[in-house]
Amino acid sequence: MSIFSFFSKPKNWFSVEENQAIVEAIRVAEKRTSGEIRLFVESKCSYVNALDRAAEIFFGLKMDKTEDRNGVLLYIAMKDRQLAVFGDKGIHEKVGTEFWNNEVKQMLSSFSKENYTEAIVKIIEQIGDALVVHFPYENEDKNELPDDIVFGR
Repeated sequence: MSIFSFFSKPKNWFSVEENQAIVEAIRVAEKRTSGEIRLFVESKCSYVNALDRAAEIFFGLKMDKTEDRNGVLLYIAMKDRQLAVFGDKGIHEKVGTEFWNNEVKQMLSSFSKENYTEAIVKIIEQIGDALVVHFPYENEDKNELPDDIVFGR
């Protein structure tokens, strides 16, 4: 192992087409709401609970700085097959813990069939549906966070 292995490019978990489908799902969902959705994908979730890791990333990406506190992070550790959904205070107060737990259960079910992209797009759509109910799009809304997928190590 060389010292430069720490600086290597992260694994491409999705094809170009899959990446585009996921980013497009985020854009479509966000066009209907003032809420923000981000996807963070990394290889492993070592030494911490997936929800704790999602919270760490959420605050690291400054997703708590949205005006309505309605950002949602979808976190996936591919090799460890762990995932979590972390919603900011504004949206969490509206939908509650049970909503997030149901979303995770549905994704895990789809992941067990190895429909990764389809499962991710579906949960993005469902999160978008929840956001639009509580934070509908208004004329002055702007895209407060990037829509691209964030890849960790």
